[in-house]
Order: sequence, then C-alpha cells, then structure tokens
Amino acid sequence: MKLSTFARPINRVCIARRSMTRSPSSPITRRDLDRLAVPAIISGIAEPVISLVDTAFVGRLGTADLAAVGIASSFFLLVVWVLAQTRSAVLAVVARYYGEQRIDDIKGLVPIAIWMNFLLGFGFFALTNQFAEEIFRLYNAEGEVLEKAVVYYHIRSYGHPIVLATFAITGAFRGIQNLSWSMWISLAGAAVNGLLNPLLIFGWGPVTAMGIEGSAWASFIAQVVMFGIAVLLLQTRTPFSLLPRSWRHPELWGLWLLSSNLFARTIALNICYYLGNRYATGYGEAFIGAHSIAMQVWLFSAFFIDGYAAAGSVLVGRLNGERNWRDLHRVSWQVVRMSVTIGSVLAVIYLAGYNMLGSIFTQDQAVLDLLAGVFWMVVITQPINAVAFAFDGIYKGLGNGKILRNVLLISTFMAFVPVIILGDHLGWQLHAIWAAFLLWMAVRGGLLGMSFEKHFGKKAVH
Repeated sequence: MKLSTFARPINRVCIARRSMTRSPSSPITRRDLDRLAVPAIISGIAEPVISLVDTAFVGRLGTADLAAVGIASSFFLLVVWVLAQTRSAVLAVVARYYGEQRIDDIKGLVPIAIWMNFLLGFGFFALTNQFAEEIFRLYNAEGEVLEKAVVYYHIRSYGHPIVLATFAITGAFRGIQNLSWSMWISLAGAAVNGLLNPLLIFGWGPVTAMGIEGSAWASFIAQVVMFGIAVLLLQTRTPFSLLPRSWRHPELWGLWLLSSNLFARTIALNICYYLGNRYATGYGEAFIGAHSIAMQVWLFSAFFIDGYAAAGSVLVGRLNGERNWRDLHRVSWQVVRMSVTIGSVLAVIYLAGYNMLGSIFTQDQAVLDLLAGVFWMVVITQPINAVAFAFDGIYKGLGNGKILRNVLLISTFMAFVPVIILGDHLGWQLHAIWAAFLLWMAVRGGLLGMSFEKHFGKKAVH
C-alpha cells in the first residue's frame, strides 16, 4: 500500500464487509505467508532499529555514553515487552473473530485495549521515571554511566504510554490480516529517528548539540509520529474506533487472562535480560559496552526473525477461528522452517562481518576485543532463536498464553539462571552470559515444538 492511499476516504466498515464474503476454506499458500511476513519483519524491527541507531551515534561520544544508552534502552525495550503483550492478545482475539467472520462483534474491544495499554504505559512511566536511579543501580551502574543512563531514560520513558497504545492498535491491524500499515508506521518512525539523531546529538546550525539527551528526544519524537499515523489509520481505514462506547465487552476477561499469562511469561524473560546486564556491568565499563552491542544486535535479530512468526500468528489465529487443523499444522511448520532459514542467513551475515560490526558502534579497542571474543555465540544462537520465536508467534496466534508462560518459567529457572551463576563462578564472564542465553533459547524452542506436535499433530491427521 502506498503512503498516498492513507488520505483516501474509505468506508470504515469495508474491512468487515470484505471479511463476511471471504471464503474461509481458501488454502493458505507460501505467497500468503510472504505477503504478511515481509511487512511484519519491517514493522517488527522499528524499536530495535531505533535503539541501534541511538547506540551507533551515542557510541561516538564515548564508552560511558555507550554503556549508559545500552543499559537504559535495553531496560526501555524490556518494559515495553512486558506490557505490550496485550498486542498479541488483541491479535489473537481479533484474528479468531475474523476467521469466524464476526468482526463486527469485536469492534468494542479494540478501543478498550488501546486505552488499557495507554494507562499501563503511563503507570510504568510514572513508576520507572521516579525510581530510574535505583533501577539502574540494580544493574551495577555507577558514576558517569549511572548518571547518563538516568538522564537518557528520564526522557525516553515518556514514550511508554505512546508505544504501548500504538502496539494495541497494530495488534488490531494484524488481527484483520493487514500488516502493511504497521510496516509504513515503522518506516516513518525509523526515518524520523534516523534524521533527528545526528541533528540533536551533535547539533547543526541553530540547533545546539544535546549529546545523549538529543538521542532520547529523537527516539521519543519518532514514537509520537508512529502513534499519530496509527490513530489516523485506525479512525479512517478500519471498523474500529479510538474512543470506546462502553467499557464492557464479553471478551474483556479473556483478553485480561491471556495478557496476564503473557505478562508473567515476559517478566521471566526480562529476568534473563536483567541478569545479563547486571553481570556484564559488574565486570566493568568495557564489558557492559561490549555486552550492550552484542545485545542490541541480538534484539534486532530477534525482532527481524519474529516477522515470520508474526505472519504465522496472524494466519494461525484465523485458522483457529475456522477450526482448520490441517492447514494450521502445515502453516505452523512452514513458519518454523522459514524462520530457521532467516536465522541462518543472519548468522552467515554476522559471521562475514564479524570483525567490522563492532566498529559501527565504538572505536574503543578494549570493547572491540571483548566483543570479538564473545560475538561467535551471538552468531550461533540465530537459527536456534528462530525455532523459539516461531513457536512463540504460533501460540500467541492460538491465544494460548499458559503454555508460553510455563515454558518461559522452566527455561529461565532451570536453564538460564543456573548456567549464568555457574559460569560466573567459573570466571567465564561474558561467555557465561551468552552460554546461558544459548541454552535458554534451545530449551524454549524444544519444549514449544514438542508441545505443539503433541497437541496438533494428531488433529491434523483427522
């Protein structure tokens, strides 16, 4: 879809009417997956790209600035991941109703979810902004790194309610099988951030150099632009509205239940990221600098690979509504295979640029040496991550947050935590952190794959 089409007046119920005439038995092809996956990949990497751009430009200011942005932006993304699980919940519910050809019955839930996300984001903004210094002390940050991390986060945290509201809106878009709008929203945000970052950090003409604060403001402004475009599309191109007519809906309790399971899952996930940052910061400034770069690349890859998983969740949600188990099983494994292929391609790219990637972010030789010593572990995790991310998307589309929660709890407390503690005790330092991540992802993917085949393999045969 071209940007120029955004302004065309279209009947807001056209999507609902089209859904009523769609043939639910139409077979899903590889082309259908690709059509959804390409915009999903582009839209999914918006937030990590913004953080990567921040890291790349701020790295020119010094190692302390790099470490501070690495800690603060990682924490920002982790908070967003915890609270943005309502997007997956909205997607699952809307996609199921779309598959059942009852999209009109779900119109009242979407605006409630948007405001629910906004209020959650505002609450976490108020809480984390107030206690930012205490939070980053828990990461072992101190001195100049602590001071700069707090300054950066105080500005960046304004984006919490805006980002979460945007996620709820794009969840509704995905539920009606449209991922192109999310792509354009993300491209607009990434472009704004990319233009403003060097301008506000280093200054130009009448614009005074703001350093690390300029990077945070660039990210926040980009998020405001993304939210504005999302609201415009919601109001003019969908059957949904921004303002709820009622705060009650039959699916509201189910949405809360699914969201709460996904919250618990993501809190367990964030324990791993927190421990990784805490241990790396404790080893020294150069260690957290190297770990920050590795983690930013890892998170970018995670969102990139997650694009096919997002396409899978959209289609699986619809097939679940249709009770089409044969296609659901086939499409799910196709998603897994393509995700692994993408992960493998990323691994090859990272391997080819092994000694060049670090210099994009910093010129500190101590940081580059530490990164080179551990980056091979980031490389080999890519296809392993792909399996876990693919099944994450599939189970989100099914609306089964309980399995996702249980698998995260098992893999976190029986794999990640023991490995990182033991590795630290043995003096492995950054290798302990990334060994824990590697095993953590392998356990996640293995358990989810076995669970899926157990529950849906037999259904597909009958």
